[in-house]
Amino acid sequence: MRIVACLNGDRRPGAHPALPVSPDQLTSDARAVVDAGADEIHIHPRDARGAESLEPQVLTPLMKALRAAIPGVPISVTTALSAEPDPWRRYDLVQRWGEMPDTATVNLHEPGSVEIARLLIDRRVGVEAGLATPDSARILAATGLAADVVAALVEPTQVTTKDALANASTIDAVLDRAHIELPRMLHGADDTAWPLLDAAAAAGRDLRIGLEGTMRGPDGNEVDNNAALIATAVERTAATRAHAPGACGLHPAHHHLHRALPGPHRTRRARIRGRTTAPRPVRQLKGNARWRASLRA
Repeated sequence: MRIVACLNGDRRPGAHPALPVSPDQLTSDARAVVDAGADEIHIHPRDARGAESLEPQVLTPLMKALRAAIPGVPISVTTALSAEPDPWRRYDLVQRWGEMPDTATVNLHEPGSVEIARLLIDRRVGVEAGLATPDSARILAATGLAADVVAALVEPTQVTTKDALANASTIDAVLDRAHIELPRMLHGADDTAWPLLDAAAAAGRDLRIGLEGTMRGPDGNEVDNNAALIATAVERTAATRAHAPGACGLHPAHHHLHRALPGPHRTRRARIRGRTTAPRPVRQLKGNARWRASLRA
């Protein structure tokens, strides 16, 4: 079970007193969360104004600083349209990256996502397929990307735990029908952050926590920083793993989530494959509505 610290997300600077934005803040936070027990970090790079950015001149020095601060720790970077809303420009920016992350998240419900995923795979970056809806899982199946991505990141956006888990289960069902056996990570936000973390731990899945998803602990009180969230997650998942045999395996606060999700699907982990050919040329970006229509046909 991996614990991924998602440090800042698309939150505005100042949303939390300890939200890391600058390179110095991000490197300091990265060291702190790794010391607290995180296995990997996920970041949304920021420019000098604190806005999300995929510009190579923003990413390159940040990646170098992070590599020096947390050597050997995998680093994941967003490619969300919140960082660059123009799909064409986003493709161009990623194509010009010099210092590459270990992995990148690609939200398959966003326009141009399939092209971005293939570009990253060609550039030997591990792609975590962001699945917010059953349709995004169908895109993963229909495009053949499942053979090359390294994980499925299930991120239901529903505001209640019941609805979020129902959506996650539907996404899982789509993946199961397509025989996609990737590692599955589960990530909630705000009110669903801790219940979904508990459900992920109970199912043996990888999980994410950090100020990107929540600024509060399980008790509802605001946390001091990302390291506090990671420390709580480590403690909480240890309690889950140590739960008495025969019980549901969830943290006691969320026994009602028993059997909400299937297991982690680790029988085949896709790997980042070595490429000997040049990157594919830019193709026409397809709107996701078109994909949805073809998938339902």
